[in-house]
Amino acid sequence: MKKLFCILLSLIIVLAACGCGSTKSEDGLSDVTFVLDWTPNVNHAGIYVAKELGYFEEEGINLEIVMPPEDGAVAMVAAGQAQFGVDFQDSLAAAFDSEPEDMMPVTAIAAIIQHNTTGIISLKSKNIKSFKDLEGKTYASYQLPTELAVMEYAMKKDGGDFSKLEVVPGAAYDAISALSADIDSIWVYEGTEKTACELSGLDCNFMRFADVDPILDYYTPVIIANNDFINDNVEVERAFLRAATKGYEYCVNNPEEAAKILIKAVPELDEEQVRAGLDYLKDEFIADAPCWGYIDSNRWNDFYDWMYEQGLLEHDLNGIGYVWG
Repeated sequence: MKKLFCILLSLIIVLAACGCGSTKSEDGLSDVTFVLDWTPNVNHAGIYVAKELGYFEEEGINLEIVMPPEDGAVAMVAAGQAQFGVDFQDSLAAAFDSEPEDMMPVTAIAAIIQHNTTGIISLKSKNIKSFKDLEGKTYASYQLPTELAVMEYAMKKDGGDFSKLEVVPGAAYDAISALSADIDSIWVYEGTEKTACELSGLDCNFMRFADVDPILDYYTPVIIANNDFINDNVEVERAFLRAATKGYEYCVNNPEEAAKILIKAVPELDEEQVRAGLDYLKDEFIADAPCWGYIDSNRWNDFYDWMYEQGLLEHDLNGIGYVWG
């Protein structure tokens, strides 16, 4: 069924490209703004690759990549100041947790990474080999309700007691500094912060949330779109996805060249970290999915059902907020 889904989707995309055109700029290209979730990193490599190699231009798109405002990418996309952007399934829930007429007008249209590659990193000297081992340890927290609920759930699944974890507000935005100071553990992405820690010389342990329970294998990060834009500009959305798909497929098949492209576009990035990160992510961008960007409805809905059961949501969001293509 998944293979059939991707074949049908590909046909829809091709047919949509033959439809009536959207508003064009003077150079004949559709101007599209893409807002990041954070500073540029390897998670965004496929977009930078597609832009540099002309995939967006071939699809009739003049893409501008911008940094997020203080209130985040979702707010910018919802306001129509950007047509597409990056966010995460867990944080997106807040955009939908209201009556239908009050939901923020955004939709997740593609998964950047197929599985949740986040987890808890710690120095090996702390001897944290399981979530239960976090008892009596310090944890640098973002102080987000879903974050803390996931931590509590993971520890409980492993036979641990969350109340015995010392949650330290702040210090969560610099893993290397935190672990080098007095913090025992921190939540990171395996392809970015974990890679950076290891390359800095830190000897670390890492525990992935998705390994604790499939319910925690949610989608992070994802590409989101403004609802009005994709409803009114179907052909541009399809063109954007075609270009993005080619960009991420290039990263899978040519991680070394993709690293060079990202470093060229964002020279302030650490070259060694970019190369190591993409070498890891080449197996994660598509992984076991039938195609890049695929969003499994069961996994998406199961996680929102879990959030609802945990009291993190006021509304049942089953079936809300996502579509591939």
